[in-house]
Amino acid sequence: MTSNSDAARLLGTRIREERQRFAINQMELAELAGLHFTNLGKIERGQANPSLHTILRIAGALNLNPAVLIDGMTPDMLPERPHKVTVADLIRARETGGTS
Repeated sequence: MTSNSDAARLLGTRIREERQRFAINQMELAELAGLHFTNLGKIERGQANPSLHTILRIAGALNLNPAVLIDGMTPDMLPERPHKVTVADLIRARETGGTS
């Protein structure tokens, strides 16, 4: 499955930069994270949407707080966001008598 979202590309770039900072290759990081290297390659290229567990495995292997990998990302970086309404918008609508 091809993700190609801005969020997936940014996550992949951050993982690749951290991996390169340690001067290790994809096979080495994949081994440390318990992943197949082809899956790691897809993640680094922004072509995969890794699960929370996979993100945590990669962050753990890099000895990194996983928040560093997703810092600053927003729902607007996703390709298809079904609702642009937030919980604040919903509460505001309830308070003014409107429905959403």
